[in-house]
Amino acid sequence: MKEDVLILAIESSCDETAASVVKNGRTVLSNVISSQIATHTVYGGVVPEIASREHIKAINYVIERALTEANVTLEDITAIGVTYGPGLVGALLVGVAEAKAIAYAAHKPLIGVQNPDLEPPFVCLIVSGGHTHLVIVKDYGEFEIIGRTRDDAAGEAFDKVARAVGLGYPGGPKVDKAAKE
Repeated sequence: MKEDVLILAIESSCDETAASVVKNGRTVLSNVISSQIATHTVYGGVVPEIASREHIKAINYVIERALTEANVTLEDITAIGVTYGPGLVGALLVGVAEAKAIAYAAHKPLIGVQNPDLEPPFVCLIVSGGHTHLVIVKDYGEFEIIGRTRDDAAGEAFDKVARAVGLGYPGGPKVDKAAKE
């Protein structure tokens, strides 16, 4: 009988601290997210330094809760996955440092997670509050950035527009709702 592969996935690229346990690349056993919306609403958008500090506060709890909700221990985990870019540098550093520390202490590999049903080559559009990229994935591990924002990410632009027209933060869902009305 084949042993299950359990990945502890950590995400901290912008303003949410998240951890999940995924079984065999298909079954999400847990998905815990700590949102910073309330913190950043006062400023009308994500403040990178504040985001980093909030990740530091939340990351241990989020990971512990993800393991608990999945009913597994770190010993059961096969490998650690983590977002290492693109995103807000300080925010990414929190997740990457945590993942490295856990992987080192638990003697687990630190690897990326790939979807075996999505065969390269393909084009990937990444849109978030921290970055926007258009990428050609030539093969797993072989990427070419064909476009990206040089200043504001698409999500950040939505936040700024929403703030300018008085909709508030976060901009994306509020602009989307206003557009439907």
